[in-house]
Amino acid sequence: MIKYYLAVDIGASSGRHILGHLENGRMVTQEVYRFENGMSSKDGELCWDLEQLFGEIKAGMKKCAELEKIPISMGIDTWGVDFVLLDSADRILGNTVGYRDKRTIGMDEKVYAIISEEELYERTGIQKAIFNTIYQLMAVKDRHPEILNAAESLLMIPDYFHYLLTGKKAVEYTNATTGQLIDPEKKDWDRELIGMLGYPQKIFGEILKPGTVLGQLKEEVAKEVGFNCQVVLPATHDTGSAVAAVPSNSENVLYISSGTWSLLGVERMEADCSLESKMMNFTNEGGYDYRFRYLKNIMGLWMIQSVRNEYNRQYSFAQLCEMAEQEKIPSIVDCNDASFLAPDSMVAAIQDFCKKSGQQVPKTAGELACVIYNSLAECYRETVQKLEAHIGVQYDSLHIVGGGSNADYLNQLTAKATQKTVYAGPSEATAIGNLAAQMIREGELADLKAARSCIFASSEIKIFQPG
Repeated sequence: MIKYYLAVDIGASSGRHILGHLENGRMVTQEVYRFENGMSSKDGELCWDLEQLFGEIKAGMKKCAELEKIPISMGIDTWGVDFVLLDSADRILGNTVGYRDKRTIGMDEKVYAIISEEELYERTGIQKAIFNTIYQLMAVKDRHPEILNAAESLLMIPDYFHYLLTGKKAVEYTNATTGQLIDPEKKDWDRELIGMLGYPQKIFGEILKPGTVLGQLKEEVAKEVGFNCQVVLPATHDTGSAVAAVPSNSENVLYISSGTWSLLGVERMEADCSLESKMMNFTNEGGYDYRFRYLKNIMGLWMIQSVRNEYNRQYSFAQLCEMAEQEKIPSIVDCNDASFLAPDSMVAAIQDFCKKSGQQVPKTAGELACVIYNSLAECYRETVQKLEAHIGVQYDSLHIVGGGSNADYLNQLTAKATQKTVYAGPSEATAIGNLAAQMIREGELADLKAARSCIFASSEIKIFQPG
């Protein structure tokens, strides 16, 4: 009898349900459902529609029942930092505001009036990003104190969906670390820090690690979707699951989880909370099996996604790659510049950056794509050099996983810029890492090392040489 597992992987622009099972030592996957996602304006704030998303989660589960491929377990992963606050009746308080909203402007200064930026990094090891949970909560405290006062619990986005499925409230470790409120040594909330900031202690509940069985589906959910199964926590932060799926068992592996964001880094067993690490803006996010994802957060394919949307999606990503390859425009932008985080027009933001820096201004979709891809490759090169110098390790190869692994032009540019052999794939790394955590929990895969060996054997890996 085949044991099926279901990964629900929800990104900032889309989500998908992927069934997986093991067959002759290989992981076989099947996408059974896909849906759109995005933020929309509500009361002047950029918000997620969690009711719609939960409806999509259940719709994809129903597809499994229709296919008569009933999973023995399932787990959900999403982006990080965003959360819901629940009242005493477990109702969401206020809007579910997304990380690209501008409510956190100036909230860093309010936090630093309580604890210095240097001490905050020393305590948490998490890079400064204005949208981190710590600053979002300060925005709630500053603008809507009545919401924070009424809150009984805080759940990260995948935790909330798991709660809706099972009725059990818990916070998964990898996603929680993205918020800048976790002690990297204790692997738990930094209660002293939370008290200093004036956030109510009671809302920060139990933290569980990936691989934990949360429980069975609630009776009403099981009835609606047509089956019951266990809910097993994967690394619920999408990058945490993607890094778990990097198909290499080398002790020193360099990777990019390439999607809406590009996360470039290495895996370590201890956090680096040094001042030098802070100055480079590297982060120590939690990973599977309490490993640390020591990485730099780079704006990533968000820029090309935004440009594509402005052209009303008349070009596929593959077409944009092909068009970019034909262009010779030399302009380079700083992908991490704040102007690219949530501009009204990404096209205008790129053109404005080039104009202000005295460079050729891109005018066509092909030129814009060329600037973005070459800028990303240059950013990767600079980041790799800083990382290698800091940790004293030289790498001869780079693994690219996630949707960006399909961008052959960018992969070749990256190989040339970094002078490293690039191994690209798997593209659905996040879902595959999610499935791997469930298979390890079930005992079909012995551990993370066995999972990565299985993933390597199961994936089509493209190789790009630096020449």
